[in-house]
Amino acid sequence: MHRAIAALLVVLALCPAPGDAMAQGVLRGWVHDPQGAPIRGAAVAVRGTTLATETDLEGRYRIPVVPAGTVRVHAAAIGYGFVDTTVALTGGDSTTVDFILSLAPLALPPVDVISDKVSHFGDRPATSVAQLTERDLDRRAVNTVDEAIDHAPGVQFVNGQINLRGSTGYVQGLNSRVLMTVDGVPMNQGDRGGISWDLLPVDDIEGVQILKGAGSSLYGSAAFGGVVNVTTRDIPNGLHTRARFTGGVYGDPPHAVWRFRDSPGLLGSGDVAASYGNDEWGGRFSVGDRHSDGYRQQDQDDHLHFAGKARWQSSVKTRIDVSGAWAVDRYDVPLSWCSRGKCDDLGQVFQPFKVDTTERGARTDSRKGYLAAQVRTTVSPTLAWVARGSWLRTHFTDLRHSTSEFGVGNRFGTEGRLEAHPDSTRTAIVGAEATFSDVTSDIFGTHSQSEFAAYGQSDQRIGVARVSGGARLDFLAVDGGSLTAVVSPRIGISVPTDRRGPNGGTLRASIGRGFRSPTMAERFVHTTALGFDVVPNPTLQPETSWSFEIGHTSAPLLRFMRLDAAVFWTEARDLIEPRLLQLPPDTVEIRLQNVVHARLAGLDASVIAAPIPDRLIATLGYTYLSTRRRLEGDSTSGPLAFRPRHLVTLGADYALGPIGVGADFRFASRPERIELEGFVDPRRVPVKVLDLRAGWKRGPIEWRLLATNVLNYIHNLVPETLAPVRTITLTAVWSH
Repeated sequence: MHRAIAALLVVLALCPAPGDAMAQGVLRGWVHDPQGAPIRGAAVAVRGTTLATETDLEGRYRIPVVPAGTVRVHAAAIGYGFVDTTVALTGGDSTTVDFILSLAPLALPPVDVISDKVSHFGDRPATSVAQLTERDLDRRAVNTVDEAIDHAPGVQFVNGQINLRGSTGYVQGLNSRVLMTVDGVPMNQGDRGGISWDLLPVDDIEGVQILKGAGSSLYGSAAFGGVVNVTTRDIPNGLHTRARFTGGVYGDPPHAVWRFRDSPGLLGSGDVAASYGNDEWGGRFSVGDRHSDGYRQQDQDDHLHFAGKARWQSSVKTRIDVSGAWAVDRYDVPLSWCSRGKCDDLGQVFQPFKVDTTERGARTDSRKGYLAAQVRTTVSPTLAWVARGSWLRTHFTDLRHSTSEFGVGNRFGTEGRLEAHPDSTRTAIVGAEATFSDVTSDIFGTHSQSEFAAYGQSDQRIGVARVSGGARLDFLAVDGGSLTAVVSPRIGISVPTDRRGPNGGTLRASIGRGFRSPTMAERFVHTTALGFDVVPNPTLQPETSWSFEIGHTSAPLLRFMRLDAAVFWTEARDLIEPRLLQLPPDTVEIRLQNVVHARLAGLDASVIAAPIPDRLIATLGYTYLSTRRRLEGDSTSGPLAFRPRHLVTLGADYALGPIGVGADFRFASRPERIELEGFVDPRRVPVKVLDLRAGWKRGPIEWRLLATNVLNYIHNLVPETLAPVRTITLTAVWSH
């Protein structure tokens, strides 16, 4: 199969474009606002073709291989209006077209890539998609991208694990039911399936797209509950540098009896990046270091990272991108808070800021990195091919009081894809993907897993409706054994509800199948937890689900707000959860098993309002989630663990000249159920966290002040693990 794909790609690369080379030209120009300020990251596309790009730091864009004659060109950016114009190009010549975009806070994201793997300019996807822009990352002054994603509607992080509409729950370090990609390259760990959110420097990230609902029809395993695609910054022309420094302090415990140190904990970080580029090639390199004393006992963290990216326009039709990152961590591990008698408890039933004396000295040493390369060739304005290869490596050593554990995991991936626009109303993609993962570990053993897949999807306009459908066939093999086949189809439709164009109302509906292959850690883990042996289960089968969604995005209401709402329903089978097994005469073991049939249903709604368009913007997100689980062979049912029924996010930003202030509030109701209740401390409360921020920017200098959990609300998301307390940071950024 791999030889056939390679041969096909070579043939396509050598094939000349239809027509004479002189029948094509170059489109270039500048995108700016009415005051003349350049708009970075604006999307510019030629309608009905594979030709699209984004503007650089100076608002400049360049699109080669544009067919001569009259073409329609679109330009738009998040927060700005949509512009559509007709351009006449001469073959073999360069045509300049500038765009002026007006401020429009209620404008919908101009480009959807994540739902179909190809750019759809101005079309609304058939499934719910949330976006975070570079501005969202900057104004929140976050250190890692997950800190910003946590504010998106329908998203909750539980001790580092992402939940989209309750998809994942929580199992420490063993899986994720959400796939993360970086520029389209899968980044879930090869051994445990988890996500390293701190692998990429946040200043290298341009934006984030979040697909809610099953994405396995295009992305395969791990896209059971959705996909998060992180887009890195492109390399602009010219020489550019950027430096960012942060310092901060953790709040003290709210009660003196909980105090564990004499002085406040501190944190700080520094990042430096430089890039240079021209029309033919470019490169960027960044390095950063971070230290934290932690907000609780035994919580220090040291993080060092390097990242780089290069691009080469090898010909007018072909572009090559190479990127990579490497991070080194050494962090203490506060395994669980201290219960009475397990530390200097000062007469308290529990000490949330202290750890069990027997766990003192626990730490983890971690090294992780990735390398990826992608080639994209535009064969003609209506046909392009993409090929990529990647390597993701993780290496951890857990040092505990009584033992130590290690694991080395690799994930190698390759993909080839064809993108075609037969005419202005149709888009089609076909592709093949292969992944090989291996692990060497004293708790997972030495194993490998291979995955081979082929997929296809077509998008067709029928009247005013946009209909999409496709499927993916995955073959899985563990340790070279027999193949397991999984088919994941999906179909969706979106229909405009008015005549307002790209920023009007839309009705959408979709149904798709999701699946997740068990990770090698889940199959073969052999360790100890809560005093019980955790034993392997090599017979685990893939999790599967059917996901349904019906949603509506309104046109602007009362000229200053917009509503988006979706009703969703997921029927899941063979979910993997830990079970306590009692073996005669008195042995108790924990084993991961396919035991749960589950239903997740609810409402996901969000509102954006701009009562003062150029100054005040507010957002509200609400998710209602109802879950039911039924164990195999048991007629009783109950809720899924670690899923709050109600999730609310509130945000507001006010800008006046160079000064901006903002606030975010998160509420999550108390989870009805946790895993292993009766063996762990069941204490849990609702989440009520308020963040405040302020910023000032003048020329190349920017200051950001951030106070998270400003009320110092004490809570936990998982048993016996204190969530972050009040933290105040000041960040200085210099860009050139």
